[in-house]
Amino acid sequence: MGGSDNLYRLVSELSLDERQNLLEKLKGQSRLGNERLYIENKSVTASDTTTVYAKLPWFSRLWYYILSFFKSKSPLKIFEDNQVAVLGNKIEENTPGLYDYQNGMLLPVFYRQMTRLKEAAKFFYTALDISVNRDRGAFFSFLGSLEMADIHKRLQEETDPAAIMEKHPGISESELRQIAAKAMDDALASISEQQRNTMYFDARSLFCLKQLSSFLYDRVLLAFSTGAAANGETCSAGVVRELLVSLNNILLSLKFVPPMALLESLFIFILQEKSGEPGFDVDKEIRGLLTKAETSMAVIRDFNRQAPLTLILRCYTRDMSLSPTEISGGEDWFIVYRDYWKRRIDSLFGDYIKERRQRELLDSSRSFLNGRNLEFLSNIQTNSQPGGLPIKGAFALSFLNSFYSALFITGINLILRPIFVDGEFKIAENRLEFTDAYNDLVKLEDEIKKFELDISESGEYGKRYAEAQQEMSGIPLKRRKIQNILDEAGEDAENIINSAKGASLAMVNTLSGIAGKETRGKYDTLINLAKIAGNDKSFIEGIGEAIQQFRTVLKLLNEMEAMENAR
Repeated sequence: MGGSDNLYRLVSELSLDERQNLLEKLKGQSRLGNERLYIENKSVTASDTTTVYAKLPWFSRLWYYILSFFKSKSPLKIFEDNQVAVLGNKIEENTPGLYDYQNGMLLPVFYRQMTRLKEAAKFFYTALDISVNRDRGAFFSFLGSLEMADIHKRLQEETDPAAIMEKHPGISESELRQIAAKAMDDALASISEQQRNTMYFDARSLFCLKQLSSFLYDRVLLAFSTGAAANGETCSAGVVRELLVSLNNILLSLKFVPPMALLESLFIFILQEKSGEPGFDVDKEIRGLLTKAETSMAVIRDFNRQAPLTLILRCYTRDMSLSPTEISGGEDWFIVYRDYWKRRIDSLFGDYIKERRQRELLDSSRSFLNGRNLEFLSNIQTNSQPGGLPIKGAFALSFLNSFYSALFITGINLILRPIFVDGEFKIAENRLEFTDAYNDLVKLEDEIKKFELDISESGEYGKRYAEAQQEMSGIPLKRRKIQNILDEAGEDAENIINSAKGASLAMVNTLSGIAGKETRGKYDTLINLAKIAGNDKSFIEGIGEAIQQFRTVLKLLNEMEAMENAR
């Protein structure tokens, strides 16, 4: 499926039952519970100051009116000051050292709370970077296998090209694709409302975690400076007001503990790169990640309790009606999920059709090589050696290598060599073309052997490929480096194949001229053909047979190229 769509080892190897069993095990081990992360403070409700003042008893309003004469402020302004003071004192009483409402200053306790929240969110930033940020489609597919197991099973089984062919033998490729596309649409259409809501809630939790983990904590923390009077770091709330409003909205939106299915999906994607290491224990690793998740959630919950951003912002802005608003996100989960399965099915069909055409070409090659099986080059990726290098053109090179030993050197060369050594061409250009083609064919085996050495463990490409596989760099960089190596090796293979194709075409043309089958006048026969052939009619027949063999080589090489390029 190409770069980002390739599922890694652990993700792809876990069966549906194993995924579900792991989910149940996690639920049994988890101490997350159902306690909300964000609880709105019911004792301090949002209210409009002007409206509240207007509803005060007449004697209360009279009191504020009298005070206005002494303080040179409007009664409403004095009432507002009183509201801010009450709220500020409440914050200071509940969490001393958090906020100085009189000076609008965030204090050292707030700084420490923000630092803890940043560290807790870092865990999810790493988890999201390894999973969702790299391959959202694959992630939602895994999540869907937990939340919609029946849909996942249908998508897997009913779109499998081999299973479809078994039910509908003899159908065309286009019909095969149509059946799979309809099966996918039917499966997606059967997603229940409850399943949609569950997936949306997961996707929304995921989005809120992403927003929380990528919040600009450092910008807030760097705004603090050390003050001797406050015995620690302080900051004017006005400097970071907009950032705190944004954080408050995020925290409100992340009211609930993320579902365990979502956490399992995150854990599996985090561990996928470790899954091949010796002694890897998925249960142990996941328990460790679960502990980290529980710790992080506890810090988020504690921050919401100990650092009431809504109250602080109301105090600073003197707006008692200020309240956080929910952020939007997660609505596109179905589009991502559907597009992933569409790409996955297209990829499966590409692989299936490619394998089928490869089998057909193997049969054709075997027939052409007089019953000899095609021998693949060492260290290239095949079904029997999946750890080899997946080099484009390797199939065609393997065919050319077998062709050289099975037909060329033992048969065709017996016809070409006398022409090369003794042939007197009527047209000089024909001699040059034939000579160049003959030399290219003769050195074909050496070039393929050199290429095979280059991709071996001790060769240039083989060593670089192994080193790149072992590198500890990030996945995108690692993939690019590996792909560059494969592209370079692929270019070498393509050069050898193109040389063989050019030589084969030249042989078809020049031999057709020698045999008198060229009618365009560009190619002609040999002056001494009769002398070279002597009384042996088989020599002339051999030329005709060589022409057909080179035509078959061209045909098979072109079909192999089309097979490798087909998706």
